[in-house]
Formats: sequence, structure tokens, C-alpha cells
Amino acid sequence: MLREITLGQYYPTDSVIHKLDPRVKLAGTLVFIISLFAFGTIEAYVVATIFLAAVIKTSQVPFKFMIKGLRAIIMLLMITVIFNLFLVQGTVVVKFWVFQITVEGIKTAVSMAIRLIYLIIGSSVMTLTTTPNDLTDGMEKALSPLKKVRVPVHEIAMMMSIALRFIPILMEETDKIMKAQQARGADFESGNLIQKAKNMVPLLVPLFISAFRRANDLAMAMEARGYHGGEGRTKMRPLVYKGRDKAAYLVLLGYFVIMFVVSRFHVLETLLFGALGW
Repeated sequence: MLREITLGQYYPTDSVIHKLDPRVKLAGTLVFIISLFAFGTIEAYVVATIFLAAVIKTSQVPFKFMIKGLRAIIMLLMITVIFNLFLVQGTVVVKFWVFQITVEGIKTAVSMAIRLIYLIIGSSVMTLTTTPNDLTDGMEKALSPLKKVRVPVHEIAMMMSIALRFIPILMEETDKIMKAQQARGADFESGNLIQKAKNMVPLLVPLFISAFRRANDLAMAMEARGYHGGEGRTKMRPLVYKGRDKAAYLVLLGYFVIMFVVSRFHVLETLLFGALGW
């Protein structure tokens, strides 16, 4: 399962999405996430699905590779769906023992599941199509107005970039430690959920030691190369908006407007719940 985490990885292809300015992709991801939580109708989710599918197709990243990251959140997704399904009060549809499923619970559970899935896929699109260096430059440039109020923009962008870069590295390190301990007789598969969690405890010590060692090596390498923060540093490739970036902003604006308009209507929701007798 550890190898299925795609957040923080980069998939190199020669697509239009890869060539976009990182600030555009950051803004696009933010707009997409906001739209998911601001507009919760069936019509809005249909538009979001079409938009996300078009972006994935344009990025030329294989869809099978894109959805690998969902396997890591299956447990979280199941817990979210179950809690919303059984704990939301409203019009009862099914009741057994002390549990009951309501219409409002079904709506909330489905809505939260879609939001979580699209949140992971949408974030993965950004990291899979943007190198860590470009992501750092984009964050720093986008947050540069905050420098006027003494916010350490460069340091924040650097930390976020390093954190994203370390995700696949730490996952690979965890996988190596697990295989090494399994070769020595450790069992991570048998037992119930609590037992499996206990079996994972021996992984923490070597994983933390490895993480601190990597962090120390990175700090020494940065000091050896004369890194002293972002003040006065120049860029080898300064970020400059091009025609395709402006066109992408227009597409984002159009997407958000369409989401706002279709969320005012509830035609599909009325037809669906009417057919189900809800």
C-alpha cells in the first residue's frame, strides 16, 4: 500500500498541463477544492467530474497511476462514509437494531466521499505535473505580497516543497524497513486491525532515525552550498506568464462560473430522489 501513494511524486511527460506556470496549477487546485466544498449539488459534481477528467486527459498521466493514491485513504474514506451514513439525523429510510440510515445521511456520505476522492486526485494532478523546484518557485512567487508584512515566504515555500519531496522518499524507506524486518520473521499481515497497528510500532524507531539522518544530510548539503535563505537570491529561470497561462486562467474562471450557475438548479437531484421516492 505504501507504494500506492502518489502525492509528492512527479510524472514527466510533454503535456500542456506540465508546461503551465506553477502559479496557474496552484490557483487551479485551490479553485477546484473550493468549488467542491462551496457547491454540493449533483449538477455541480457532474461539472467537476467532467473538468477533472479533461485535466487528467490533457496531462497525459495514466489514469490508473492517478487513482493509485486512493488506496492509501480507503480506511479514512470508509470511516467517513459510515459515520455520516449512520449518525446524521433526518428522514429514516432503513432501520435495524439501534442503527438507522436517513436520506440526509446518504446525501452527506456520498457528498463527503466524492469530495475526498476528488480532493486527493486533484492534488495529485498538481504534484504529478509539477517538479518540486517549480512548485517552490510558484509558491514563493504567489505568496510574495506577504513579504511586506514580514512573512518568511521563501522559507515557508521551501519547507512545503521539501515536505512534498520527502513523502515518496519516506514511503520507500518504510517499505525497505518492512521487507528487512519481514525477512527476519516479523509479521505485519496477520491479526485484527489493532494487532496490525501494534505490529507497525517497531517500524517507527528506524524510520525516525532515517528521517532525522536525511534531514541532517540535507541541512549540511544546503550549508555547504552557501544557502542562507531567499534574501537577494536570483532565479535561473524566472517565472513569466505566457499565453497558455492566461488561457488557463480563463478556463478556471469559466469553470467556477459554470459551477456557480449549475449549483442554483436542482433538476438532477429532484429527478433522482423523486425516482427513489425520497
